[in-house]
Amino acid sequence: MDEIKISLLQSSEKTSGLQFFEGRVQAGFPSPAQGEYADTIDLNHALITNPAATFCARVIGNSMIDAGINEGDLLIIDRSLTPHDGNIAVCFIDGDFTVKRLSVRDDGVYLTPANASFPEFKVGEDSNFQIWGVVSHIIKKV
Repeated sequence: MDEIKISLLQSSEKTSGLQFFEGRVQAGFPSPAQGEYADTIDLNHALITNPAATFCARVIGNSMIDAGINEGDLLIIDRSLTPHDGNIAVCFIDGDFTVKRLSVRDDGVYLTPANASFPEFKVGEDSNFQIWGVVSHIIKKV
């Protein structure tokens, strides 16, 4: 299974905002800018709902590439969210962390990769298994 590195997301009272362009950016044909940098945006406030329960992890491996999660991406994981069928979650299983899509079925819980080269994994009844948190955001370098 692919691994991820987990680290505590440090939040401080003193934050610096990034300049925020209030207009929308066209992904089609360009249009004239409708505004200037009107404000700042604090990504901690924009991306994190519950700082005390939020962690970051750097992805290692490529089992989730078809879900847009690539090696090196930074995941924001919220442990306060209730995991549901279909969520992408960080799970702890038998001593390792992994990121997979949860699939809850009548016969058990499965960890489903988003890459056809990787097999689906059924969580055994005797496994040391915990859904550690739900992925709320993916930050990528382009």
